[in-house]
Amino acid sequence: MKKLILASAAALAFGAFAHAEGELVIASNASDAAPKAALEEVVAMFEAANPDINVTINTTEHEAYKTSIRNFLVADEGPDVGMWFAGNRMAGFVENGLFADISDVWSDNGLLDDMSSTAASVTFGGAQYGVPYAFYQWGVYARGDIMEANGISVPDTYDEMLAACETLNAAGITPFTIGTKFLWTAAGWFDYVNMRTNGLEYHIDLMLGKIPYTDDGVRATFANWQRAVDAGCFLEGHQNLSWQEAQAPLIAGEAAMYVMGNFLIGNLPAETQDQMTFFQFPDIDASLARGEDAPTDLYFIPSNAQNMENAKKFLAFASSAETLNVIQNATGMLSPHAGSEAPTDRFMQAGAEMLSRSVTAQFYDRDTTPEMASAGMKGMVEFMLDPSAIDDILEDLEDAREEIFGAL
Repeated sequence: MKKLILASAAALAFGAFAHAEGELVIASNASDAAPKAALEEVVAMFEAANPDINVTINTTEHEAYKTSIRNFLVADEGPDVGMWFAGNRMAGFVENGLFADISDVWSDNGLLDDMSSTAASVTFGGAQYGVPYAFYQWGVYARGDIMEANGISVPDTYDEMLAACETLNAAGITPFTIGTKFLWTAAGWFDYVNMRTNGLEYHIDLMLGKIPYTDDGVRATFANWQRAVDAGCFLEGHQNLSWQEAQAPLIAGEAAMYVMGNFLIGNLPAETQDQMTFFQFPDIDASLARGEDAPTDLYFIPSNAQNMENAKKFLAFASSAETLNVIQNATGMLSPHAGSEAPTDRFMQAGAEMLSRSVTAQFYDRDTTPEMASAGMKGMVEFMLDPSAIDDILEDLEDAREEIFGAL
């Protein structure tokens, strides 16, 4: 199997793609070790089943890929398969005709039944434009040994979680590690505090631009978030760290918790994994159903793909229960296929059980438009660094919402 590892977004944007009969080019954002290895295993399986097709994987670092995709989708020739996110994050590309309609892949392979739980997230105007390969829970990942040593049990309420922050600070331990250099980790905190303060329906309406950012409900969310800032819950200097760099205090035992997706676990050393526990973000208003972030990742075919039939063969292969088992077992993400194996990993089991009794969102930057997400996440990090600026931040966010979605 050929693998072309590209060093930068620019290389992917301007590099030549191999387009000929018997070729398949995949643009991948799976740059971390576990998902990268999983994709390579899937491709090796595909090549074994299709010896007449030679696959090239172009891997771009996850954050840089968010720029490179906007370049290769509008190039004269693009890759044959890309990786992206379900929900609103793909909507603009679909509306602009940059994702190919792959409804036939869904119908020919029975996916409307087998992957019904995620079909809506990739369906626009009655047609499907992506094939989900994984979804996963977010929540609170904690060093169980540190929590136990400090007499902290799983918090059922936000007040109990803030009290845990005070206990940990007194012991010289950072309660929550976080790295906000790339902004989106702050959005995870916003999602949870907003869903626990106002409920999922309110949260989704806000994502869709139907509620002003100056609304009392949004102010209540930031007031609750400020309580965590004031309690010293967060790692100092988080604005200078990527989410991966923010793992270091957790691994070293210098921080106790991380609000993150389940992909975190595969990034940790085995000895750290053994110490980890998982729990659901606790209630702020116990009368509200607990909303959960459950982002969905997918493969798609760019409209400028040159090997369309080979691409559809790959999507059909990659969407089978057996192939998705490989992704599930290697990455700690759940298979969206009803026929896949039940997970054996304890974190995945906990996530599957939690999601089965929860209402779900995608994630802030997947549920709202890219333009609103950019403005919103910038404001969230500014807030974490200086909560006193909240009035100006919310006015700026409302100006952005009105420009993007229109006046209410």
